Parts: sequence; structure tokens; C-alpha cells
Amino acid sequence: MSEPSGHKTKTAIMKDIIIGLHQGLSIEQAKERFEREIGEVTATEIAEMEQSLLAEGMSVDEIKQFCNVHALLFQSALEKVGLEVTSPAHPVSLFKAENAEITKLTAALREDGQRAALAADFEELLAAKNALADGLSHLRGVTVHYERKEQLLFPYLEKHGFMGPSKVMWGKDNEIRDLLKKAVAGLEAVNDKSSAAEYVERLLTPLLDEVEGMVFKEENILFPTSLEKLDSAEWVDILKQSPEIGYVFIPVPEEADVLVRQFQAELEVTTFAEGTIRLPSGSLRLEELRALLDTLPFDLTFVGADDTVRYFTEGRDRIFARPRAVIGRKVQNCHPPQSLDIVQGILDSFRKGERDSYEFWIQVQGKMVHIRYFAVRDSRGDYLGTLEVTQDITRIKTLEGEKRLVDEGD
Repeated sequence: MSEPSGHKTKTAIMKDIIIGLHQGLSIEQAKERFEREIGEVTATEIAEMEQSLLAEGMSVDEIKQFCNVHALLFQSALEKVGLEVTSPAHPVSLFKAENAEITKLTAALREDGQRAALAADFEELLAAKNALADGLSHLRGVTVHYERKEQLLFPYLEKHGFMGPSKVMWGKDNEIRDLLKKAVAGLEAVNDKSSAAEYVERLLTPLLDEVEGMVFKEENILFPTSLEKLDSAEWVDILKQSPEIGYVFIPVPEEADVLVRQFQAELEVTTFAEGTIRLPSGSLRLEELRALLDTLPFDLTFVGADDTVRYFTEGRDRIFARPRAVIGRKVQNCHPPQSLDIVQGILDSFRKGERDSYEFWIQVQGKMVHIRYFAVRDSRGDYLGTLEVTQDITRIKTLEGEKRLVDEGD
């Protein structure tokens, strides 16, 4: 096999080949040049190539359009250089375990689709259709797998300068989500062998092809690249945060469960320095925190464990007037005598751990006002105080359907 021509790097040659594909080069010609000039390639080199295309102005949509062709081109080379992960608690091991179950699901759905398309009678068709409905319902869990990848793995790759997965693979995930919705909805129209065959060709097969294609892209490109780029501390962070999103299709290995419990038991310190509050989930300057709280579309009031009013937001459109003179006042004295028993009952139940929340809704000057009370507790469950949240929900109650875009009225 010859060395790459001239002084071009593998990344540069791959980029030339991919651009050629986008300009009409056949997959056979691309493969021939790939084998002749490159041979073996790492997942990182592929990621660098894609990153370079994005940096040079190729649109995300155009890369996404040819994403499956790219994976096909690199398939034989990638399968020779896969990286192994041995720990069952490693996030990549958990992703791969889910992928194994996803592949089983897609194989079963293909069989059920074939049974529906070849059904000899209505009873057989109905059985296959029910199996498809169950299988697609189960496959919906793939969105948890994608969300954990998008919300946990992608951010760490971005910290290393790799934006491609966030821009391209996330788009492919969303295409799969849309195909899944269409496949679920389209099943209703299947009522005979002919409509079943059309359903399989038009809706089911494209969905399963994309799901299985994503498994290949993850295991041969995304995961090896991530293993090369991320350090052990970053994988620990991903494992710590994974239970917040959850797992799907697999029991979590005991080793991972034990590690997460240990991590969660660690002390998460909040510090204040140079006008900045550093919290476990981020940091804010004091002026940012104040403005953020006063921008919330609802009113907050915090009553400490000693029943004194400690803080309230000062948003532009407050529902109830609340002067600063109330700070330090016993909350029982902020309500009329007729309400005292209710207020005291709420505080007592929070303090005893009997309840965690209450809610009320009332009409105030033509507005529907939603009032909620929440017990505020520390990590040990000890009572710290009560949070009151008051919100005008008049307009919210009128919302229907969906709105996904900004219009001129906004």
C-alpha cells in the first residue's frame, strides 16, 4: 500500500475524498482512493476531518446529509482499530451495552415488519401489528440513550474543541426521533397486507436503518474518539451525572451503582470569593444572581427555619406588594388571623417531614394566580425553611398545541 501522496496528511486526503463525494464522486471511486492513499484511519482523524469541514464553512445540513455515506466509506478501516473498554462501570461500556439491546430491538422489529407484510390472514396481520406496536413503544427508550450522549458526552468533547458531534450527530439523533414518531403514528393505517408492505418500506425500514447506522457511528467513531480525548476525571464526571438522565434497556452494573453512590456522598462545597458565588453546578457574580432571580417569571419568598422572612425577589410585575420592611418579620405575622392556622399547619408539616409541598390557586383582579409552598431541605433532609412561589398563570392556561419557532409578534 502506498504512502499518502505528497505531504498531505490523512486528514487532508480524507477531506478531499469527502468533498469529492459531495460533488458527485461515486462511493466505489471514493473507496478505491481511500484504500490506495490512506488505508487505516483512527476515529480521531475522522473527527478532525469533519471538524475541518465545519471550520471551512461546509454546512451542518450538508455534512449530515452525507453522514451515512461517510460512515460506509470508513467502515472497513475503522473496524480494524476499535478500542476496548474493560470496566463495566465505564460510561462507554454502558453506552455499548445499551447499543447491544437496541440492535436486538431493531432486528425483532424487522422480523415483525416482514411478518406483517407477508401475513396470510387478518389474525396473523393483527398479531404482527401488535408486536410492532410493542416493539416501537420499547424502542422509544432510545431517546434516553441519545439524551445522555448529547447532554453529557458532547459537552466534554466540545471542551476539547470537537464541535462536530454536537452539530452533526445531534441532528441525526433528531431525525431518528422524528422517524420514530412517524413510524408509531403510521402504524394506525396498517389494515391489510398491502398497507403493511407500504408501511415497512416507507416508515419502518428507514427508521431501523438510521437507528442501526447510529449504533455504528457511535461505536466506531464517537466512542473511540471520546476515549482518546477525555481524561479519567471527565469520565468520572459523566458517570456521576448519568443517573440524572438515566439508563435504558439495561440493568446498571453494581460496580457503577456503588461508584455513583460514593461520588454523591462526596462533599460538594459552595464558596464565595471576589464577588462570585461558586456552586457545584456553576458560578455567578452577585449582580448576575440578583438580576437572574428578579427576572424569573414568578415571585419567590424564602422563610427560614426560624419562621422569619429572609428574602424575596423584586421582579418588575409582582403579584402581591411586599415591602423590604418584611425582612426579619415572623411569617405568621404577615398573614391575617383567619389564615394563621393554615400557615402554621404548612410550616409544621414541613418541619416534621410529613409533607414537601402544598399548592393553591385563587382569582386576583381578573388573574388566575397559582401559589405553591415547598419545603427546603439540605442534603441530609434537614429542614432549612419554606419557599413560596407565586405565579400568574392566566395566559399559560390558554396555551394549546405547540410553538417551536420565534415569530414576528415576539
